[in-house]
Amino acid sequence: MATALVGIGTAPAGAASWTPKPAPMTTPWTNQVPVDKPLPEYPRPQLTRPDWANLNGIWDFAVTGRDAGQPASFTDQIRVPFVAESALSGIQRKITENDKLWYKRTFTVPSDWNGRRVELNFGASDWQTTVWVNGTQVGAHKGGYDSFRYDITPQLNGGTNTVVVSVYDPTQTGGQAVGKQRINDVRPHDGGGIFYTAASGIWQTVWLEPVAAAHITRLDMTPNLGDSTLRVKVQGASASGRSARVTVSSGGAVVGTATGTVGSEISVAVPNAHLWTPEDPFLYDVRAELLDGSAVTDSAASYTGMRSIAVAKVDGVLRPVLNGKFVFQTGTLDQGYWPDGIYTAPTDAALKSDLQAHKDLGFNMVRKHIKVEPQRWFYWADKLGLLVWQDMPAMDTGRSPDSAARTQWESEFHAIIDQHRSSPSLVMWVDQNEGWGQYDQARIANEVKAYDPSRLVNNMSGVNCCGSVDGGNGDVVDNHIYVGPGNTAPTATRAAVLGEFGGLGYKVPGHEWFPGGGFSYEDQPSVSALNNRFIGLLDSIRVGQLPAGLSASVYTEITDVENEANGLLTYDRQVVKVDTARVKAANQALIDASRNPAPPVTLPTGQYKSLRVTTPGYTDKYLRHQDALAFTSVVGAGSDTVLKNDATWKIVTGLGNGNCYSLESRNYPGEYLRHQNFRVRREADDGSALFKADATWCAVAGSGGVRLSSANLPGSFLRHIDSEVWLATPGGTHAWDNPATFTEDTTWAVEAPWAP
Repeated sequence: MATALVGIGTAPAGAASWTPKPAPMTTPWTNQVPVDKPLPEYPRPQLTRPDWANLNGIWDFAVTGRDAGQPASFTDQIRVPFVAESALSGIQRKITENDKLWYKRTFTVPSDWNGRRVELNFGASDWQTTVWVNGTQVGAHKGGYDSFRYDITPQLNGGTNTVVVSVYDPTQTGGQAVGKQRINDVRPHDGGGIFYTAASGIWQTVWLEPVAAAHITRLDMTPNLGDSTLRVKVQGASASGRSARVTVSSGGAVVGTATGTVGSEISVAVPNAHLWTPEDPFLYDVRAELLDGSAVTDSAASYTGMRSIAVAKVDGVLRPVLNGKFVFQTGTLDQGYWPDGIYTAPTDAALKSDLQAHKDLGFNMVRKHIKVEPQRWFYWADKLGLLVWQDMPAMDTGRSPDSAARTQWESEFHAIIDQHRSSPSLVMWVDQNEGWGQYDQARIANEVKAYDPSRLVNNMSGVNCCGSVDGGNGDVVDNHIYVGPGNTAPTATRAAVLGEFGGLGYKVPGHEWFPGGGFSYEDQPSVSALNNRFIGLLDSIRVGQLPAGLSASVYTEITDVENEANGLLTYDRQVVKVDTARVKAANQALIDASRNPAPPVTLPTGQYKSLRVTTPGYTDKYLRHQDALAFTSVVGAGSDTVLKNDATWKIVTGLGNGNCYSLESRNYPGEYLRHQNFRVRREADDGSALFKADATWCAVAGSGGVRLSSANLPGSFLRHIDSEVWLATPGGTHAWDNPATFTEDTTWAVEAPWAP
């Protein structure tokens, strides 16, 4: 990995007295950020060179009106690359659509760079960025999430150089991609909901790099497991017609090498490929060389992982398959916000930590939610082994974007795809979310698939939610169900995924962004309740939704964010709320179940059966109705005829779901066992959709019997407790949800009927 050069610039006047602002909450890394050269790591791990210079640190800074020119004086200092709204920047002020941000610093170019071109690189700056070097404008860029660079060689003066940057960011008042950003008070306050503090200006590393006149600009790498090759397009500048050589190695030993033309596909053999998986995220080293005849004129290092992603029929169900095999993708929604840096993690260790937390909790996937992280985040996902669903940041909600906004959004989406298309962890592009700024969903999904056919495409996450319109295409059908997990069914052309669920809330005193202001989709009264409820959801997916065709789930969310208290970790990353070992075991059980599926549970339709209790000490009791309510009672050969009839049920095809079952009373034909306000009872079919759903039960495997899950409240089960029968939820807060003997109480032995 390339290392930074130091001592390249002159500190701005007053930098010695610069201090950060107090962060609303401190993370473990808040106080580890150096004043000068924060985030010193080389920022582009998939295209590295040994010589470079980090320009992060203290810059002169000013805020003017949106239409003003360069200010005569820069009265403040800001620590780049932290946004002006953040405490770590040292500014921490609200930026509106009426403001323009100005940055200024000096630098000198190392003498050993002589003879090479010098490029000025920006990881990302939100949103409209203009750059001057020594008074000459070198470029202007629109986009908040894609990197850009300028060749500044003609502007350099051989001594001390000055760079000035202006940024205009209207956030949601403009038409551009903004994700979750909203113009709000930068200090903790009540409200905000699912939207957060804006992030204006430079928010990723700024750096200089010397390159040859003809040089490599990007490596587009696509593994092909079908013929054990790595397909590489070496993209270049001023390199038309040049040849490029690509070498793949492992542990210093060359695996394969091939030569081809810049811009065309080069096929490098990777025999007996060591496949990349979340459990074994093996990475190969890659080197690309630009050739002039036999002479190497430019060289860049990279890495790759050999893996494939597709959808395929697995036991008759369309599933996503990694390296040809189905594995359930269990992950969380990851917003990528920080209380100290907002859009920018305080350190590289912090950036890695959220991904490591996923691994520690047993997840194998992460959905990066309508934000695009720096390339080092993808490096850690590649290295640690996490499947990534990458959202394209949404435009503002509640309005249809105009033609200019659409053109800009699609252009930025293409740039993002280009910059991250070689990351092995990235397996799906999520185009749009819940209808936010939605338009042309089907066309966009088709275009994204054509632009990057090596990955899955999700045309709309949350097609069932919030006024969104399903484009009808793409590789997956994606529902959002809170708390869930609900029922998301695959189709003949798309796999079924649960793009968001959960949202269980627990506020940790001393670790709230705005004490008392947090919200969740379902508050939990204690850590114990949170653990039980969350494990119950994961177990419900494993025993119910996975066998029914669900292939992936995304829990909301990995950390609290501002006033959202749904996190498995607090917003400051100081507290893991859940039992790590229990969550990891539940996730592993879910993953294992997808690899070794249990045979489907079927019940004999058209036959009378009796359902016996399996809880130790109560195995002589059976499910029966009495005065229309469901109970359990002891039934034996000497029991009266009425009791035997009450304890006999005809198993029929589910009234509300043909893949499930309904239980018709033996002595009250046309009346069925249904739940209503959690109590289970016998009632006549009134023909309503609600009745049919309430009276439908899906069979899942149980130890020594079968468990019956509600068709319209998946994850809740038919349970006896104190002889009464209820619809009970693992981790629920009602008395009938008591965790003691929950699994045993919800498992029934299907036996010969007492009343044939």
